Amino acid sequence: MRINVLLTFLYALVLNQPFINIGGQDIKTKIKPKVEFKIRESDQKVDVLIGDKTVTSYCWPDNVYKPVLYPVRTLTGTEITRGFPLRPREGERNDHLHQVGMWFNYGNVNGFDFWGNGSAGKKSENGGVIKHLGIEQAKNGEGEGLLAIKASWQDPAGKELLKENTSFYFVVNGTSYCIDRITTLTAGRQPVLMKDTKEGMFAIRVARQLELPSKEDVPLLDSQGNPGTEKALSNIGVTGNYRSSEGVSGEAVWGTRAKWMDLYGTIADEKISVVICDHPGNPSYPTYWHARGYGLFSANPLGGSDFTNGKEIVNFSIPAGKSVTFSYRTIINCGYYMDDNEINDLAQSFAARY
Repeated sequence: MRINVLLTFLYALVLNQPFINIGGQDIKTKIKPKVEFKIRESDQKVDVLIGDKTVTSYCWPDNVYKPVLYPVRTLTGTEITRGFPLRPREGERNDHLHQVGMWFNYGNVNGFDFWGNGSAGKKSENGGVIKHLGIEQAKNGEGEGLLAIKASWQDPAGKELLKENTSFYFVVNGTSYCIDRITTLTAGRQPVLMKDTKEGMFAIRVARQLELPSKEDVPLLDSQGNPGTEKALSNIGVTGNYRSSEGVSGEAVWGTRAKWMDLYGTIADEKISVVICDHPGNPSYPTYWHARGYGLFSANPLGGSDFTNGKEIVNFSIPAGKSVTFSYRTIINCGYYMDDNEINDLAQSFAARY
């Protein structure tokens, strides 16, 4: 614990962070980094800056069929998300083209597949699209900022199924920052059924280094972004591991319930923890985890049947004219691996805040 405290303090000074968390108490440093938003409508993105570094961008590319945060970086600038398919990097997998950055959607909404749309490199015949409609608010702040957007969940014909209002709160906390995503979905004149499937819901596709050691002998990309001679089974630079709030680790976390999940590993000698926290107000709390060793890190509260071999079935629905809110906190820490006490403190403050 003393080593973690020292590392936290040193990183806070180097990164000019507003405070560090020790024993559940926030200890202030001299400078609060500013959280700023740079709106670039012509590029279909909003850059998010903490201090002078762009930590992520809210993007709505036409060929991704949903808004995403991409890429996602630590406070030191290290990318924790996979580059493929938007900007492929050597040594990456080229699977699951629809898994881009950090996103929120679902695989069965009134029978339409929002999750897998684009998996074949083009719009799927049965694929739903989440269309970005506008930026409601972009509020800069010292140590915290708010980006609020509105979007529309549409079937393949362009008919709206759900209205989406999402607020992203970016909160700096020493060597880490939190991305709190609060998403409200509202049905129109017809009810919306989100039938039970493992393909969802709040997810991030991480960099190769944060994957778990592979048992698959599939080719990885070369420097030109084409399948190369290196195979995943070589596991060069692969350092990731999962750990849940319930004490489950490794690939065994898949399909289990937990309040939070920590994915930790090392990129270029930098120790990194990526934690997703569920919220007590979410459906099916604590959530199931659709967390895979190949780099898909996803919380899915609605996939009970797949995760329990049919023992539990969710089949969630939103009545006509009604709304439901899903809230998730992602913690991105650099310099050391977070322990249970630190994560629990941030998870509890998240639960109390919203």
